[in-house]
Amino acid sequence: MLGFIALSIGCFILFVKPYNFLFNQKVLLQDGGEIFEMWRKPEVQLYTRVFLFNVTNSEEYLAGKDEKIKLQEVGPYVYREALEHKVQSFNSNGTLSAIPLHPLTWVEEMSEGHREDDIVYMPHIALLSIANVVSQNLFARFGLNNLITLTNSQPLTKMTAKEFMMGYKSELMTLGNTFLPRWIYFDKLGLIDRMYDFDGDFETVYTGETDIRLSGLIDTYRGSTDLPQWEGKHCSNVQYASDGTKFRGGVTKNETLLFYRKSLCRAAPLIPSEEGVRSGIRGVKYVFPEHMLDNGKHNEENKCFCRNGKCLPEGLIDVADCYYGFPIALSYPHFYKGDDVLFSKVEGLTPKKEEHETSFWIQPESGLPLEVSSKFQINMALGSISSITNTERFSNMYLPMLWFDIRMYSLPPSLEQRFKLYLNILPIVEQAAMYIMFITGAVLVITTIYILSFKVMFKNFEKNKDAWLEKAKLNDGVYAPCEIPLSESDSDEMIKLNIKLNDRLYETVNSVKDKLTEMAHVKSLFDRKPSLKDSSQTSKAYEIINQTDSDEDFKYLEVIEDGELEGCDVSLGGSQRMRNLKDLDERNNELSLHISD
Repeated sequence: MLGFIALSIGCFILFVKPYNFLFNQKVLLQDGGEIFEMWRKPEVQLYTRVFLFNVTNSEEYLAGKDEKIKLQEVGPYVYREALEHKVQSFNSNGTLSAIPLHPLTWVEEMSEGHREDDIVYMPHIALLSIANVVSQNLFARFGLNNLITLTNSQPLTKMTAKEFMMGYKSELMTLGNTFLPRWIYFDKLGLIDRMYDFDGDFETVYTGETDIRLSGLIDTYRGSTDLPQWEGKHCSNVQYASDGTKFRGGVTKNETLLFYRKSLCRAAPLIPSEEGVRSGIRGVKYVFPEHMLDNGKHNEENKCFCRNGKCLPEGLIDVADCYYGFPIALSYPHFYKGDDVLFSKVEGLTPKKEEHETSFWIQPESGLPLEVSSKFQINMALGSISSITNTERFSNMYLPMLWFDIRMYSLPPSLEQRFKLYLNILPIVEQAAMYIMFITGAVLVITTIYILSFKVMFKNFEKNKDAWLEKAKLNDGVYAPCEIPLSESDSDEMIKLNIKLNDRLYETVNSVKDKLTEMAHVKSLFDRKPSLKDSSQTSKAYEIINQTDSDEDFKYLEVIEDGELEGCDVSLGGSQRMRNLKDLDERNNELSLHISD
């Protein structure tokens, strides 16, 4: 019984897989659930590291002395991102509605000595952006040129690092906010500030109720599965993408994942690169595929990233519609994997794979991110603005401004220990328990079969043997009983046969006894006859007869004697030979012995 119970438990673990059931319950985003709370307000330490491209030859370049702008990377300037999903409701279709929040907090101790009040020379984003927008409109161009002259605005300006990242006031921005409220609704402009502007954003996220693998992935963003900035499903789709909090679970070895951030203005594909261990948990490294920032040159489907029919060089993606119409383009840091034309008017860029490649370490069964490093660069992709005052030298230029690294170094200790238990220990415990149950059950069942097959059989044999011996004792017991156990019917037949054999043997033995007695009397007769004068003649007359137990040795022997045998009582019913011997014994004088041939 214990063996079958153990085998049943092993089969239950094998087919039902209780660990998977427990794991699915954990991963499911339900109100009050453990993983839900981790997703709603992650405990992870997420940082945004910003590197500015300080222009070191602003005066020389504006004066026309230098042909290229010289850039110097300054940073990092580190901010902690307190990622949070403000849940509004759980929906009946297996999703929940939430508002994404990404507030930033300055972290000076991780900024490696850099401060927010560092002085840098950076592009005047408002001037260059407005110039790029109105350059084709004669009336607007005339008004902008007058405004630039009155304010003496320059395309490169001196400011603090914080002003450039978080916003600085500009007369041009104030005027733009006044006269173009539908275009510019803010009076100061900062790239990181605008990149983290989630005002009015909302999303629906899969809870995993309909498909546990989709838990934590985006269903719709701002009410649609497609971004309005792009045409064509390949470029606009954000459904089933992750915001980096949790990726698709249960992925196969070559399956592609999607990553979406508002700052990217698209859902970027991720492909597996290598396997390894991060935070003590097995993971897979994912990177962007080759030619991901291609605009149709290598991948025909990517032509939908061309804006108004104008395709940027490979390595740039036009995201102007996601940055209020400003001529903003994204690339990898230092134009890594970018076209050579991007380096034509700038100096100081040194692209390196080790420093500038994006990577995501993800636990494939759960979709849990173990280590994140998402790196992009924000550039200005300027068109022909030579007709705008002070901006002639920036016409048709791809101008780097900053690059950022959204970084999660590792899981916090509390999450690391918890997920080691869920992802490393419990699966092993389940497998070990299954094998232990199978082995234990098999041993118990085999032991039980052994006991039933051998012990019980031997016990029955001993019982049958004892009974057989008891029956055999009823006979004379001349011969030992056969030690081979017989059935009850066979035992009865053998007992009857044994009784017959014993009777026959008894008769044979009695006959032999009679013959031996005769011979004894004959011998005693000869020993008592002293009247025989010549013993040698007597010995010749009476020859020794070799006797056996058979009747053949006595069939020609006949003894004739007139006297009586001493010590024999004929009245006892002896045989004829016994009477003859008695007569022979009683004779005193003469003995005659005739032995026929």
